[in-house]
Amino acid sequence: MAINVILNLVAAAVLLGVLYILQRRNASFSVRVFTGMGLGVALGAALQAIYGVGAAELATTNEYLDIVGSGYIKLLQMIIMPLIMVSIISAILKLKGLDSLGKISVLTIGTLMLTTLVAAGIGILMAKAFSLTAVGLTASAADVARGVYLEGKVGTAQAISLPNMLLSFIPANPFLDLTGARKTSTIAIVIFAVFIGVAASGIHDKKPDLFSSFDHFVKVAHAIVMRIVTLVLRLTPYGVFALMAGMVSTSSPTDILHLIDFVLASYSALLLMFVVHLLIVTGAGLNPLRFVKKILPVLTFAFTSRSSAGSIPMSVATQTQRLGTSEGIANFAASIGATIGQNGCAGIYPAMLAIMIAPTVGIDPFTFNFIAPLLAIITIGSVGVAGVGGGATFAALIVLSSMNLPVALAGLLISIEPLIDMGRTALNVSGSITAGTLTSRVMGETDMAVFNGDADLSIDSDSKAA
Repeated sequence: MAINVILNLVAAAVLLGVLYILQRRNASFSVRVFTGMGLGVALGAALQAIYGVGAAELATTNEYLDIVGSGYIKLLQMIIMPLIMVSIISAILKLKGLDSLGKISVLTIGTLMLTTLVAAGIGILMAKAFSLTAVGLTASAADVARGVYLEGKVGTAQAISLPNMLLSFIPANPFLDLTGARKTSTIAIVIFAVFIGVAASGIHDKKPDLFSSFDHFVKVAHAIVMRIVTLVLRLTPYGVFALMAGMVSTSSPTDILHLIDFVLASYSALLLMFVVHLLIVTGAGLNPLRFVKKILPVLTFAFTSRSSAGSIPMSVATQTQRLGTSEGIANFAASIGATIGQNGCAGIYPAMLAIMIAPTVGIDPFTFNFIAPLLAIITIGSVGVAGVGGGATFAALIVLSSMNLPVALAGLLISIEPLIDMGRTALNVSGSITAGTLTSRVMGETDMAVFNGDADLSIDSDSKAA
């Protein structure tokens, strides 16, 4: 190993040590997360300044940093399915009536779909405000290669239909879905857990002894799973540090400046949609500033990790421990929101791409005949994205191919894709939390004492022992 790489890793280890010292001194979880983010940015910028983008030393250093960053995400992915299973079953066993389950589903999914529609509208407005167009953009070799790849995926996107998508949600083999083998495995496990919970509730009166035994088993399983969640979440500052360092060190300032208008338009749209989320929270009778303060750590992780699914455990913990949302609603909103109605990936992004690409084939995108079907396709397609994976890429493919626009031009944004995706993922997670918060509030299940309190995530009570 080159001496330069060793020095890089020593510097990273020292910064990780700083985060460990903060933990030992009982610094709040939020402070440690933001400190990890700041230290990651500083290290990434320093490494890029010293070696330059594409340097071999930089690539090798990031491979080792990835053990911490991607390793943390894998640990989160490890606990997603068990967390969904036991939490939803436990919540259903506590429900007084199954009517509540239907209301929760309608409110949560309806909110996610409606906010995606609004997000698409905001994307269109920002594309207009910044005069975005793909006309005249020069494609690099990487852009061309990406365009060819996207064209090869069009068939898959066009083959998707809403009936087929809904069928894919049904867990024909729940044990396979517990492994996360399918792109709709998360939703399938939610459905499977609902069936188990409903079935168990059905024997409450007929076989009370068996129900009591099962209820006790679920409580034990839930306690163990939540303990695992606690242990993994303690690693968040370290994971955020490594992910941010890798991201900053490999981002090309030249590429970002080349497409700066799209970057600015995207983040303007993302920020406006965050404001919409706050308006929804305010309309539900909650303090928006307190809401922002409480969800910032999970949004920071979503921003750095670019993983909506990986954010599920932290999202659930944030909703239950900091926002006062009931556990069942928090799990349902976090898991469904990771695959359906993603405001950033399935709303803003495909809308802006369609507006940007339409002029290249002589279409005026700012007409009712173009915008009306675009909004309809985006809203429906935000459900379809879950079944094919690829997040924003497949959302764009579905929309562009449905609107008969050249999909290869989407490859022009490959150089800034990671930078845009960070903001999109944070917005996706904010959308799912907003849906859960609104649903819990409407259902009268929000613990206002928790929401109005200043409690941090309860993951550090025995940090010295850990």
